[in-house]
Amino acid sequence: MHTVLTLGTLADNYTYVVESQGEAVVIDPGEASPVLRTLESSGASLLAVLCTHGHFDHTGGNEELSRRTGCEVLLPDTSGADRMVAVGPFEFTVLGTPGHSADSVCFYLPKTDGQPGDVFTGDTLFCGGCGRVFTRSPEAMWASLRKLAVLPPDTRVFCGHDYTLENYEFAVTVEPGNPVVEARLEEARRLAADGSITVPSTIAAERDTNVFLRAGDPKLRRVLGMEQATDAEVFAEVRRRKDRF
Repeated sequence: MHTVLTLGTLADNYTYVVESQGEAVVIDPGEASPVLRTLESSGASLLAVLCTHGHFDHTGGNEELSRRTGCEVLLPDTSGADRMVAVGPFEFTVLGTPGHSADSVCFYLPKTDGQPGDVFTGDTLFCGGCGRVFTRSPEAMWASLRKLAVLPPDTRVFCGHDYTLENYEFAVTVEPGNPVVEARLEEARRLAADGSITVPSTIAAERDTNVFLRAGDPKLRRVLGMEQATDAEVFAEVRRRKDRF
C-alpha cells in the first residue's frame, strides 16, 4: 500500500509525494520547499525524483532536493519506449507518451489488492483536457492519449496542472447539451468555489467526459462535421479549438 500527497507548487502545478513504508518518491517537483516540508512532517526518506518531462515547472526543485536529501533524479529521455523503474518499494511502469514534448512520459503504479492503480500524467492528460502539442505532432499525442485510455478504468489520474474548470468550460462549447460533460463542469465549479483540488480523476471518468479522449465518438464527430475524418484528425481539430479558446 502507498499514499499519494498532492502539493500545489508554483502558480497551478501539482507535485506528488508518493510514500510507502517510510520511503518516498516525488514526481514533478516544480519547487523544493513544499516537498521538504512534507518530508520533514512525515519523516519519510526521499529515494528519488521522477520527472514526466523536462519543462522547468516540473523540474525546478530537482537540484535542491538532490543536494538536500541525496536522492537520485530520474529524467525522461526521448526514446518513447515503455520500461520498468524500481525505486525502493515502488515499481513504476514508465509509459512513453510523446506529444506535449518529445520526452514526455507517464508513471503508472499498477493496481494491488485493496488499492487501485495510479498514473501520473504530467502535461499529457489533464482532468478534462490534455497538454498543448509542442511537438507539432497531433498523431503522436493522440497515440499517447490512447495508451492512457486503455489503462484499467478505476486507475486514478494525477495530472500536472489544475486546468479542470477551464477544460470543462471549453468542452461545453464543443458539445453543448451533453449532460455528462455539463455535470463535470458543475462539479469543477463547486470544487473551485470551495478551494478544493480536482485530482485525482479516474480513467473511467476521463473516457466518459474528456473531449480529447473521445475523437472516435460518433456523436462528437457529427457535432464537428468530421464523420469521415480519422481519429487523429478529429483530435487535432479539438486541440486547435482549445488553443484558441
